[in-house]
Amino acid sequence: MLIPDGMPPGTDAAAGVIGYPVRHSLSPAICQAALDHLGLDWIYAAFEVPAGQAGRALDHMRARGMVGLSVTMPHKADVADAVDGLSPAAAALGAVNCVARDHDRLIGHNTDGAGFCDALLAEGVDPAGIRCAVLGAGGAARAVVAELARRGAAEVAVIARRPDRAESAAGLAGPVGTTARPNSIGRYHLVVNATPVGMAGTEGAGALPLDPDLLTSTHHVAELVYNPLQTPLLVECRTRGVPASTGVGMLVHQAAHAVRIWTGAEPPVEAMSAAAITALERRKHQDVAITALERREHQD
Repeated sequence: MLIPDGMPPGTDAAAGVIGYPVRHSLSPAICQAALDHLGLDWIYAAFEVPAGQAGRALDHMRARGMVGLSVTMPHKADVADAVDGLSPAAAALGAVNCVARDHDRLIGHNTDGAGFCDALLAEGVDPAGIRCAVLGAGGAARAVVAELARRGAAEVAVIARRPDRAESAAGLAGPVGTTARPNSIGRYHLVVNATPVGMAGTEGAGALPLDPDLLTSTHHVAELVYNPLQTPLLVECRTRGVPASTGVGMLVHQAAHAVRIWTGAEPPVEAMSAAAITALERRKHQDVAITALERREHQD
């Protein structure tokens, strides 16, 4: 039987997150804040599940009557293969970040792209009809590319080191998907950093994913890296007067979608955001580095 990380044996959880490692995850803080705010007497736990054991975790979910699971690296593709059904977004991406119980069936969802676009809308940026550039072609980038196209973006250009990966990601955007080079940033309104460049605890922690001289006040930069809260890219944007948003928005809003799916209730986004910021501050003081597995989600 799987035991929730950091919880005594015998503790039942209504929902939780699976990953390996999982101690770094902010999901317990964010989702527990939501469940508490909604007045639900649910425990949300973190489960350490080694690679290759995702099916066992789903068996545990069934046996214990759990309502839902969040899924992080390295299990997103394995869970997509193991559930009883997939939402359209999860099917298109071949990756699941949220599992929900539907009577005796487990359904896999992918809320990353929807969470990203909801966070954009909260910042006053509607992707409909605008040109967008996405840096990176990993799992997070692919989810963003697909959702931007679904939300009516005029163009979704993928900029990545490997042309084959860039073309594959751009294909998720259908007829509006293209590939581009870094020096073409000027023609896009929305610029999304979906690479791990700037992430704490990595070799590129102090680096920039693009030449900041290419950015102007006509851009909106969206950062997916959330640790640190103010990445080198966001510091440059603030210095140059370029509108920008942190990675916490996508983190919170994708979790909000999961809470909505599990409970049928409207999630308390403000309470979830506050919990995320508090957890990030605690992590900073504890000097907890982002793991290699966490970086893989953004790797192109």
